[in-house]
Amino acid sequence: MSNSYIAFPAIDAVAFKIGPLSVHWYGLMYMLAFAIAYWLASRAAAKPGSGWTAEQVSDLLFYGFLGVILGGRIGYVLFYNFSEFLAHPLYLFKVWEGGMSFHGGLLGVLLAMAWFARRYNKAYLQLGDFVAPLIPLGLAAGRLGNFINAELWGRTTDVPWAVMFPGAGPLPRHPSQLYHMLLEGVLLFLVIMLVRRLKPATGMLGGVFLTGYGCARFFVEFFREPDAHLGELALGMTMGQWLCLPMIIGGTGLMLFVYRQGQQQKGVTAK
Repeated sequence: MSNSYIAFPAIDAVAFKIGPLSVHWYGLMYMLAFAIAYWLASRAAAKPGSGWTAEQVSDLLFYGFLGVILGGRIGYVLFYNFSEFLAHPLYLFKVWEGGMSFHGGLLGVLLAMAWFARRYNKAYLQLGDFVAPLIPLGLAAGRLGNFINAELWGRTTDVPWAVMFPGAGPLPRHPSQLYHMLLEGVLLFLVIMLVRRLKPATGMLGGVFLTGYGCARFFVEFFREPDAHLGELALGMTMGQWLCLPMIIGGTGLMLFVYRQGQQQKGVTAK
């Protein structure tokens, strides 16, 4: 290991206080994530012929918020701490002890989208295309919150940009939270926006999001410290990697389906 590393900046987890109320950076990141989603959704809805109203955007974000919170918590308990849940079922409600799962949150959002689509008579794949660009920058904000909290750090390393995280032992580690932020957040957002400019067939943006996130998360997991109570699972893969495989398969399958449907339509038109 090299003796050269980056000292973790002394960041107070509490951003500011209002009387007895302490506002934490991580909470601010969640607020920022939903603010970004609302801004992007409002801009898309304001375009002529979008078929969206301001009320629908507000309802979509509300249902999405519930899906993220409920799904994220339930997913964490089921995917990462099921034994604790079996021993103490009330653990599910101990949200103050921390523990949220992106994959659980995603399932929650997908269910919320199904409810929203039925209520407002929206096609599910079209709704997925509308939602896909709203998520990545919010994920980037959340990962920045992980970094500020000095949690979910990476594996030990001697790369020049290694960081010594408080509470992570005496060795420097990959700042994997920032890898997540850049790949799952910024880069994925840029890719989705680029594909959207090409005016793809319905369902393609949803497929790009699922595949893009799954691949980015799968890659970063090689640099992220596995959960201490789980470690590496079958085939040396982490729980995060196993949960990403259905996303990659499903997203790729969706893109192939959309592409083939487009080719068949072109063939019918050509006749």
